[in-house]
Amino acid sequence: MQPGVRLEIESIQGKVREEFRFFKSLTNDEIGKFLNFCEFRAGRKGEHLWEEGDTDNYAAFILSGKLGIKKKTEFDKYMIVGTFAKGTVAGELCLLTDRNRSVTAVILEDIEILRLKSEDFEQLISEYPMLGLKLLRHIFLVISNRLNRSTSRIASIF
Repeated sequence: MQPGVRLEIESIQGKVREEFRFFKSLTNDEIGKFLNFCEFRAGRKGEHLWEEGDTDNYAAFILSGKLGIKKKTEFDKYMIVGTFAKGTVAGELCLLTDRNRSVTAVILEDIEILRLKSEDFEQLISEYPMLGLKLLRHIFLVISNRLNRSTSRIASIF
């Protein structure tokens, strides 16, 4: 991954609003505040954003490309358990917990992301509590939808 850089807000604001359904409900000012806490990163196919067991705590908001989430099986093989494309967020649980990564994130197509680290998220919540609340609601909705889909998949096996 390329090193993080602070964003030029105007250059990325429209792309964020266009790609993420959630950000369409925010004002330009709120999006600008959010972007001030993020870093832009780019990566190439085959690279990993994080490995299972890593202690880094950040969420990746995918602007372009595709990310695969894989989990190590009991036979020391990896299985892709999810894919994420532009307009989605991955690793959001790490914003809310201090747990190590439970999966590996591999780049399936060259990718551009906004990286929000947990300490920056906490600062955002401290400085802009209403924006933080909106982001938390969005994250809980994402988690809830993923849990519902997973439960349905498990139930369809039996």
